[in-house]
Amino acid sequence: MDEIEQLRTMIGTAKRIVAFTGAGISTESGIPDFRSPGGIWTKYKPIYFDDFMASDEMRREAWRRKFATDETMLHAEPNAGHRALAKLVEQGRMSAIITQNVDGLHQRSGVPATKIIELHGNATYASCLDCGHRHELDPIRKAFLGKGELPVCVKCEGIVKTATISFGQAMPEIQMARAQDETMSSDLFIVVGSSLVVYPAAGFPQLAKRKGAKLVIINREPTDQDGQADLVINAEIGTTLSKAVGVN
Repeated sequence: MDEIEQLRTMIGTAKRIVAFTGAGISTESGIPDFRSPGGIWTKYKPIYFDDFMASDEMRREAWRRKFATDETMLHAEPNAGHRALAKLVEQGRMSAIITQNVDGLHQRSGVPATKIIELHGNATYASCLDCGHRHELDPIRKAFLGKGELPVCVKCEGIVKTATISFGQAMPEIQMARAQDETMSSDLFIVVGSSLVVYPAAGFPQLAKRKGAKLVIINREPTDQDGQADLVINAEIGTTLSKAVGVN
């Protein structure tokens, strides 16, 4: 039995599947991995959360970078890998998608927001750090690029930041708790396009395995957790998942 057949059989016999997605699924939509050549971290030193909070100058630089690098993400479309996972959610076979990505492509592939657990936030909108009010990016972009205005919350005049988790910023407690519950309840845990080096998020596959779930890792490169997996597939993600799930 080849790898695709093994994966298809594991999906077919599972009762509660959880996916854990990383940058690798979105690179097939043209979004560079932060760490890869051409990624943001190869061009800029990360801005830490405390520095963002401490000065207008750092907030201005953060927004400048955001809008300078946003075009690729704005024009990206969900690929075959996203659509395959969306199909499993639609069929009721996949209970949740835990993602390290911030691009919103799972939502755009048709997965309900209630089924997506975003560990690192979302770069497609902004939020107030004081009251949590959601702010759309278009008005912020126009005011910043036109007049150099930093966004201020319309509700409470608090500091507005993209809804992503920055270096030094606390991980979202509710999302982490949801991810842990889903992981512990799964009987098949599929890692998709994650190098599994960023903790605490990378601990979820190990937790799933300890709780008795089958572990599958689909990634173009080997990971440090391959030895714990029941199935490892080092291949293109979209092709692999679409064949296993039966979608175009």
